[in-house]
Amino acid sequence: MSDAVIQAEWLVEHLNDKNICVVDATVHLPDTGRDAAKEFLTEHIPGSIFFDLSVIADPNNPLPRKVPEKSFFEQKVSELGIDNETQIIAYDTLGLYSAARVWWLFRLYGYDNVSVLDGGLKNWKQLGFPVDTDIRLITPAHFVGGTDRNLLARKPEVLEQSTENHQILDARTPGRFAGTEMDRYPGTRPGHIPGSKNLYWSDLLDKGSRKFLPPREIKEKIETAGINLDQPVTLTCGSGLTACILALGLHLSGKNNWKVYDGSWDEWGRDHKLPVASLKD
Repeated sequence: MSDAVIQAEWLVEHLNDKNICVVDATVHLPDTGRDAAKEFLTEHIPGSIFFDLSVIADPNNPLPRKVPEKSFFEQKVSELGIDNETQIIAYDTLGLYSAARVWWLFRLYGYDNVSVLDGGLKNWKQLGFPVDTDIRLITPAHFVGGTDRNLLARKPEVLEQSTENHQILDARTPGRFAGTEMDRYPGTRPGHIPGSKNLYWSDLLDKGSRKFLPPREIKEKIETAGINLDQPVTLTCGSGLTACILALGLHLSGKNNWKVYDGSWDEWGRDHKLPVASLKD
């Protein structure tokens, strides 16, 4: 089973499959006052483990949750008991916010046996499926990534793209993109990368279930945002989380000529050497 998005109805029937590893990849930003790791202890899908995106990250980068080197990623994934026979299924408590980054990280390092639970814990509970407080014992395993994919964009590349009319799609709210709404990352300037378009990540999800819209509707929304799906696109957001939702949406639409700008606005907006555009004037 290698579908990028799986349904709760399937998962509830396969929770005890020996090769399945369900991971809670919830991230709460500091301004929420919530602690995802503590919440995991009080409620999670039975048998799941916590996939801490702040730990499985570059330890030398002062910004949170930046992509780690491949060897470090392999080490941390192995410590979670995941090997190359494991089907990883990632979810988060909000329906979909941070879990798509797990999908992106594994695909970046050449491992495709990873899926996102459509609707996350929110839809799981809506369907009346069980939650648990038991903590699964982990036996370390040995995980090795495959051939790296060119799915990662860094600041110098994005700067060049912004001056060459390359497609850049920003997943933040319209207000943050426009520079009229306070950004969630203190110290960043208001606005967006010059030349970029905007598509709020939540617009790809059903408002009730928080599941993905049908691929046809996702494609229409991306095109309406001004993106030519026949051309490459770089995806950005606040810190590299919700850009991965756009990436997964593109993947579901059959489009894979994209990269995620890992630094996103948390990096770009702090660097006063970089240009910023705004719609507030």
